[in-house]
Amino acid sequence: MTRHKVALVNLGCRVNRVENDLVASQLEGAGLELCDPAAAELVVVNTCAVTGEAEAKTRKRLRHVAQLPQAPLVLASGCVANLRGEELEGLAPNIEVVRDKSRLAEVALSRLGLEPGSVTDAGELAVTPTPTGRMRPGIKIQDGCDNRCSYCIVWKARGASRSTGVGEVLRQVRSAVARGGHEVVLTGINLGRFRGEAEDGREIALPGLIDLILGETEVERVRLSSIEPPDVTDELLDAMARGGERVAPFLHVCLQSGCDDTLRRMRRVYSTAEYRRTVLHARERIEGLALGTDLIVGFPGETDEEFEASLAFCEEMAFAKMHVFRYSARPGTPAATAEGQVPPRVMAKRGRRMRELAARMRRQSASARVGSEELAVVQYPGRAVTGRLHDLLVDPSAPLDALVRARVTSVMDDGTLVGTLL
Repeated sequence: MTRHKVALVNLGCRVNRVENDLVASQLEGAGLELCDPAAAELVVVNTCAVTGEAEAKTRKRLRHVAQLPQAPLVLASGCVANLRGEELEGLAPNIEVVRDKSRLAEVALSRLGLEPGSVTDAGELAVTPTPTGRMRPGIKIQDGCDNRCSYCIVWKARGASRSTGVGEVLRQVRSAVARGGHEVVLTGINLGRFRGEAEDGREIALPGLIDLILGETEVERVRLSSIEPPDVTDELLDAMARGGERVAPFLHVCLQSGCDDTLRRMRRVYSTAEYRRTVLHARERIEGLALGTDLIVGFPGETDEEFEASLAFCEEMAFAKMHVFRYSARPGTPAATAEGQVPPRVMAKRGRRMRELAARMRRQSASARVGSEELAVVQYPGRAVTGRLHDLLVDPSAPLDALVRARVTSVMDDGTLVGTLL
């Protein structure tokens, strides 16, 4: 019997990728075949509205897949779909918006003439590797955001902060382990705001959830995705320290700017002094902790002096991994109409300098690991990722998705570690 073919396209953040994995697992469980969009009868596009540029890419991709030769049905979901659903449906007659992501698989099956009741139970969705090809399954534990940063519209698209029940989180972790997962990544739009209800009615915050996962499942390692500076609390650091090697020694602590005046215009809820104290404290509590962050250059009103202050602060923080973005005006946000919009050529120059610093810090962080032993998940033949999120070259014979121990022997120019298996 011929299987229906579907494709999934992700245009967004870590949470979007996890949501795509979820839908892919449901569709595969219902007997559908995942394929490239060019061969699909139906394409699911998970849209992103984090920047104006991301939204433009969403429209471009939707037009492209809608105009493929076989004219597949296109289901658009995600942040842009929630904000501008009618506009997206107007791009082509075969585009349909699905605002409720929990119904994506059900709607897809229905549009293909199949029984929606065949959707797999949500507690059995974590797959290793995931249907979209990732070796470290993500577990979405939180959605939405209560912050009101002046450049961001995600809080409108995703709604208020809300958390997955503790029992459901534990079920998904156990499912990932049962299917061969060694490391799971806890994800959320505002991860540190997790407040899940336990089966006995207690409210459990992120530190307590880490303790429960380590105590009640056999997962070998837990990793946290990005977190806001105020949420890096003593309780969280204590939970990470108690976990030892079972918790990845890495924190992605969002910064966005290393200048206080810029942070105030961004409506961020911390100063550089508070961020510095958080980082120093975390490094004291977690031995060998590596730090990642996000950084925006060219935010409205950013002067040369403010940029230099941000650059210097980032260098002081010695990030192991830094994602650098040029500011992209997001219609509907205060920053989009603020005075002092920075010219694109200035943003490009600042972006190059910040990325050069990021690459230099990346190499310095990697060089500090030479001679150390690292636990790493093998993601591709001969290539793994360590607990500190460094890429590591190992013997190609190492099995995919295995958690291996290696001694770092050298570092390549791009910051990739080279190691021998122990």
